[in-house]
Amino acid sequence: QVQLVESGGGLVQPGGSLRLSCAASGSIFSPYTMGWYRQAPGKQRERVAGITSGGSIINYADSVKGRFTISRDNAKKTVYLQMNSLKPEDTAVYYCAMSRYGSVWSGPNGVDYWGKGTLVTVSS
Repeated sequence: QVQLVESGGGLVQPGGSLRLSCAASGSIFSPYTMGWYRQAPGKQRERVAGITSGGSIINYADSVKGRFTISRDNAKKTVYLQMNSLKPEDTAVYYCAMSRYGSVWSGPNGVDYWGKGTLVTVSS
């Protein structure tokens, strides 16, 4: 069993920054991809960013390219999402995702484990 725990969400003004963290624990075996999804009220869950086990392949949604940066520390079993130049449309619950046998970037069906989510609100 794997547990993913997100932290770092909160309220921020437009143009501000936040850093999300996701710590994994439990029966974790390499390789595994990790990433972030988000879900705004009334909308479907969407991909935000994904990173492979060694960090060699990174994907971003077009809406966050140039503003968000995903990284991971395998020794700490933690993935991060640095979010800069935040916009009101970034407001959502952000979910950490892990995939052992596929890729988190392939879509929600490719995710094996989900965190419970952390709320990010961008508002003045």
